[in-house]
This record gives sequence, structure tokens and C-alpha cells, in this order.
Amino acid sequence: MWKALASNAITLLIVILFLLGGVILWGQSEYNARGPLDQQICLRVPSGGSMSRVSKDLAKEGAISSGTIFRVGADYTDKTQQLKAGSYLVPAGASMAQIVDIVTRGGASTCGTEIVYRIGVTRASVQLRALDPATSRYVEEASYNPAEEEAPEALVKAAEAGDVRFRVALAEGVTSWQVVENLKSIDVLTGEIGDLPAEGSLAPDSYEIRRGTARADLIAKMQSAQQAILAAAWSERDDNLPVKTPEEALILASLIEKETGVPEERRQVASVFVNRLRQGIKLQTDPAVIYGITKGQGVLGRGIRQSELRRETPWNTYVIPALPPTPIANPGRASIEAALNPDTTPYIFFVADGTGGHAFAETLAEHNANVAKWRQIEAERAKQSE
Repeated sequence: MWKALASNAITLLIVILFLLGGVILWGQSEYNARGPLDQQICLRVPSGGSMSRVSKDLAKEGAISSGTIFRVGADYTDKTQQLKAGSYLVPAGASMAQIVDIVTRGGASTCGTEIVYRIGVTRASVQLRALDPATSRYVEEASYNPAEEEAPEALVKAAEAGDVRFRVALAEGVTSWQVVENLKSIDVLTGEIGDLPAEGSLAPDSYEIRRGTARADLIAKMQSAQQAILAAAWSERDDNLPVKTPEEALILASLIEKETGVPEERRQVASVFVNRLRQGIKLQTDPAVIYGITKGQGVLGRGIRQSELRRETPWNTYVIPALPPTPIANPGRASIEAALNPDTTPYIFFVADGTGGHAFAETLAEHNANVAKWRQIEAERAKQSE
């Protein structure tokens, strides 16, 4: 009888172990299988959150099939204690294993709310926006001009939240002075900026920052990015150019940046400047003259006077027969690449055409006709504004 009982017990244990093994294999399969989420979501993990809370939130969103398997899988892979606070974009069909990796990997949040400090050529603004998971596009929730308005309540509250992200966005064509002055007013940044960064040395781009980021470190990051962009473009340059150094290329790129806001025109504008340099013709570019007046410290806010066009300054390209001595702004990647690989054209003139772009010409007669058309457009606009 005891032998029979022992035999039955062993058989039962084997069955239990077999079933347990099956359950484990099934659980592993479920943990790594494609998840039930039809549309990506933004998952917020608050500071001090737990894997249990995360599993409940995911189950509520229909992102996982089993909260228990999710928690056991996280624990089995030793990731339960690695949970990071933040807002994370969970893609459609993500497996439980993938989601655990997302919320424990750390680094920058990939969705949720962010405050963007935009430094533009004519104005600065602060924008509160949030990612819409359904479209993967950011939706503006509030914005203001810090030079003229008080911060809206929604933005103030968001700034106080623990999981909000911060970003500084530089527009193409801003000057180093504009960048420094605006960084001084961003209260989540810390520390001082020493000497004014060299004009043209900062890469226009969007930079994620954290509360307490040092201003000097952010400037260094912008400079490093611009150096990398310039070096890459220089290595791929057209060898038959009248610019002989990366520094000259940066100067030319800044002129291109300030002369046109139409992406398709950059290489054409570059060709005009290159043709003029080759032929020894003065560049005669107004933005350079303006820089000689303002030194990049704000917007001129009026037309250029005839006396200013005649005044000899290092940046007055109506007087000097060459490039100015420094860039006149911080050019973006596209303008740097255009300066080093311009279109091949016969053009040596261009003037605004009234559409936001320019009319290009090979001869003075063609150019004068284009100028006459532009003057007529200006006159008609002046009448309409009266």
C-alpha cells in the first residue's frame, strides 16, 4: 500500500511539475508575444511609481493581456527595481518585454508634455505642448512671448510637474548675442556664460535640457554640433570654390541663411555669391550691412540708410570686395551644405520677387527689370496698407 501511495505521489508530482513547466513556458510566450495594443499610447510613470501601478495602468489602456505576467516577467528579469519616472511612448503591438524595457531603460522621455523655449530671429517665445499619440504630432496647449506677456497658468503648472520635459530650440539665422541673452532668461538653466560665443559657431537645432542644466554646457553642446556639421560638409565640398577654409565657408553660409528663407533657393543664392567672388564683384548683400550696424544685437527695425550703404565697415559688402571678416548669424546645416555645394548657374544678381523668394538674373538689364517689378509690388502693398 505504501509503495502504491508513494508511486501515486510521485506520479502526481511529475504531473504538477509538467503542468508548472507548461505554465512557465506559456507565461514566457505571453510575455514576449505581440501585445493587444491597437494604437500607440503615452504612458506616464510618476516619481515614486511602482511596477504594480504601471501594470494596472497598462491593463486599463488595453496594452497588456495580464498584469500578473507583466509583473512576474519584470521581476524575473530583475527589472522591477529599475523603473524610471517619465512619460514614454508605447508603440502599438508592443510586447510586455518591450514595455518593461521602455520604462526601465531611462534616458529622455519620449512623449508627454514639454516646454519649448524658442529663440527666433525676430522674437522669442515659450510654448507648452503635448504629444498626441494618435498622430505622433505635438499639440500646442499654451504659449507666450516672455518679453511682453506673463506666463499663462497652464504653463506655470506644467513647469512645476515632475515629469515635464524642457527644450531649447534655435531658429536658423539667430545671432550668438540673441542666443546668450535668451538663455539668460530661462530659469531652469543655471550658471553663467563667459565670453560671447563666436558668431556662426552655434548650431540651430532643438536641444533637450533638464532643470539645472548649465548654460555653459548647453553652449558647448551647440558649438560641438556646429563643428561636426561644418566638418562633414567641408569633407564633401566642391573643390572648385573661392572659399579656402571652413571658416570662410561658415561666413558664406551665414550670408545665404540671411538672404533667403526658401529652402529650394539656398543653392541658387550660394551660386550668385560664388560667381561674384570668382569675378571679383562686390557681394552687395544687405544683411551683412545690417550686421555692421547692429553687431547682431537685435533687429534693425528700419530700412538701411544711403549713408550706411556708403560707410566703410568690415561688414559693408557694398564697399569691401570680399567676404566679411566673420559670419553674420548662426547658419543651419542646409545653408552650410549649400555654401559648399552650390548650384552651377550663370546668375550674379537676385532680388525679391514678392512671393517670399527671389528673381535671379545673369545680366544687369535683366536684374533692373526684376528690380522694377519688385518696386511696383512694394508700391502696391504700400497703397493697400494705407
